[in-house]
Amino acid sequence: MQKLMVTSATYRQSSKLTPELLQRDPENRLLARGPRLRLGPEEIRDQALAVSGLLVEKLGGPSVKPYQPPGLWQELGGTDGYVRGKGADLYRRTLYTYWKRTVAPPFMVNFDSPSREVCVVRESRTNTPLQALNLMNDEAFLEASRKLAERMMKEGGSAPDERIRYLYRLVLARDPRPKEAATVLHALNGFEERFHSDTKAADEYLSYGDSPRAQDLNVADLASYTAVSNLILNLDATVTKE
Repeated sequence: MQKLMVTSATYRQSSKLTPELLQRDPENRLLARGPRLRLGPEEIRDQALAVSGLLVEKLGGPSVKPYQPPGLWQELGGTDGYVRGKGADLYRRTLYTYWKRTVAPPFMVNFDSPSREVCVVRESRTNTPLQALNLMNDEAFLEASRKLAERMMKEGGSAPDERIRYLYRLVLARDPRPKEAATVLHALNGFEERFHSDTKAADEYLSYGDSPRAQDLNVADLASYTAVSNLILNLDATVTKE
């Protein structure tokens, strides 16, 4: 039934609202257009892990404890503290994240996950500046951006425009539009100028996450492409189902 739904013409149609559709079905009660909504927290994190190549696809097993700001449990729960997982536990699907109701995972809370204190039939969906800050600064997303940048540099060709195209196809399943490609290339040039003039900052930027860094790639170049990857993972098109 689920396969039938997601492959149906109704489900797969565009969410773009045209004057004709607005006149025919203003409230979309007849499903004249596709739904547009921000992805849930589990999907956003799993997507970043998947495109970066970090996702561990093992099924089943005990809950795991991925990255979380230090000291949070002690401050809110008065316990001995959060003992972060290691190795594959950091990259399991978000479904397996350990959940403590008195101190819920902050990433999940920021992206509107229910508190699990009561039954919720439908999750809410909001868009706040805090969510963008989370995607730009969370250790998990900085690490995913670094590994995604390594994929770009090793698998996406040698020219910057080829790598940008590879990034778009990997994350958004389409080629960048000419204006998008020009904007991203302009941003890349700015990042390169910044990190080539300050390799210490580049090295610090690449230090997040437990996964090893590719030592055969130039530090400043990798930091520049990491910043571009982080930019794309933060796009509305990346975290929104059109």
